[in-house]
Amino acid sequence: MVMNESLDLKFAALADPTRRAILARLALGEATVAELGAPFAISQPAISKHLKVLEAAGLIERGQVAQSRPRRLNIEALRETSDWSDHIRNLWSDSFDRLDEFLKSQAPSEDSRS
Repeated sequence: MVMNESLDLKFAALADPTRRAILARLALGEATVAELGAPFAISQPAISKHLKVLEAAGLIERGQVAQSRPRRLNIEALRETSDWSDHIRNLWSDSFDRLDEFLKSQAPSEDSRS
């Protein structure tokens, strides 16, 4: 599995705690820019910049309800980051399993100690 530019953008977007908090809020359902900005002590333009980063990474999508443009999670994009993390976790787990087996094979047996 190779890191690609799309995955790079997703992880860069996820590196910011404000953006992660926005994603956590969107996990509860769609929200407008004003609703997303309410818990933060930052300006609306700053929230909009965070949303643009999340949109560019494909982590959120913009809907349209009348004049409003609520944002929502793009679950498939989050799945890509999760799949990559699972892959890396499995590689490490397999490596530790092999190391454990090797160490067990190198340990003196009960019979050889007597």
